[in-house]
Amino acid sequence: MLKTRAKYHLGQVVRHKKHPFRGVVFDVDPQFNNTEEWYAAIPEDSRPVKEQPFYHLLAENDQSYYVAYVSEQNLIADYSGEPVDHPDILDLFGPFQDGHYPLHFQLN
Repeated sequence: MLKTRAKYHLGQVVRHKKHPFRGVVFDVDPQFNNTEEWYAAIPEDSRPVKEQPFYHLLAENDQSYYVAYVSEQNLIADYSGEPVDHPDILDLFGPFQDGHYPLHFQLN
C-alpha cells in the first residue's frame, strides 16, 4: 500500500517552482488523480511522477484567476505574507491571517 504524507496543508499559500503563479491549497490527492489526457499534455521532460501528493489550488498570476492541479515536487511554500486574491477563496476559507487561510468548516 502506498503511504504518502502531504507537505502542504489546506489553506496554505504556495507558489510554483517554475511558473509565475501562486495559490491556496483547497484539496490534496495522495497521488495523481486526474485524466491521462491531462497528464499526457505535460511535456515528457517536465512530467512529474504520479506517486506523490497532488494539490488543487485556487491560483492566480498577473493576468487571471483559475484552479490549478500541481504535483508536490513543483511547489514551494510562499512566505511573502501576501494574500491571494482569487475570488473563490471566501467560499471555502475565512480571512487571511498569519500567512494562511482558515477553513470555514470542520473536516471529518
